Amino acid sequence: MSGISGIGGGAAGVQQIMALRQQIMDRSQTLQQLHAPQGTQAAAPTQQAPANNFADAFKTALDGVNATQVKAENIADAYQRGEVTDVAKVMLARQEAGVAFEATLQVRNKLLSAYQDIMRMGV
Repeated sequence: MSGISGIGGGAAGVQQIMALRQQIMDRSQTLQQLHAPQGTQAAAPTQQAPANNFADAFKTALDGVNATQVKAENIADAYQRGEVTDVAKVMLARQEAGVAFEATLQVRNKLLSAYQDIMRMGV
């Protein structure tokens, strides 16, 4: 994977960003399924219908990142209370939340850059 900084502008850049977003969501879902309790794995793969516009897609992605961060916080709090004894589980949840936030930050930076490029264009 070439990374976020290698994405060019224009329609191809937007397609690459959306493809990267989908990969992140797929990996996140796979990790969630792997770490779900055995009784809830059958109910876990419920996906929402595809978003109709960019704002809905972006909100859905941000809600997913927020849910990951809340889950990590809850697991860390449970560890501090002594309810969770698996340190690896706590660290994995925190790492997932960190990666999700970093990916969101990179997408935000690319969108801001694209917006600024559009605003500089002469009409």
